[in-house]
Amino acid sequence: EVQLQASGGGLVQAGGSLGLSCAASGFTFDDYTIGWFRQAPGTEREGVSCITSDGSTHYADSVKGRFTISRDNAKNTVYLQMNSLKPDDTAVYYCAAARFVCTGPYVYWGQGTLVTVSS
Repeated sequence: EVQLQASGGGLVQAGGSLGLSCAASGFTFDDYTIGWFRQAPGTEREGVSCITSDGSTHYADSVKGRFTISRDNAKNTVYLQMNSLKPDDTAVYYCAAARFVCTGPYVYWGQGTLVTVSS
């Protein structure tokens, strides 16, 4: 059974930091691109960051310089370190897996983890 388990969300003050984890199982993790997405109430889901199987990283302009994505293939886990958080970063964050590139298609999705940034 394929699983992507996102965790690490919570409540943080603006300017603070939070680290998210995405633990995967049930597929060949090393071969997949993993992406983080977020969706705030009343908005469309947007891509935040992704990391390919060879370690290439990409970031949305809105988080560039503040968020860092990384992966540990030995643990089948991808991390998203979020620094200098802003209220606009408040959203449910999802991780997903794509077979090749960051543009997808993403075939496996995890449940979300809520990040709330207070002003």
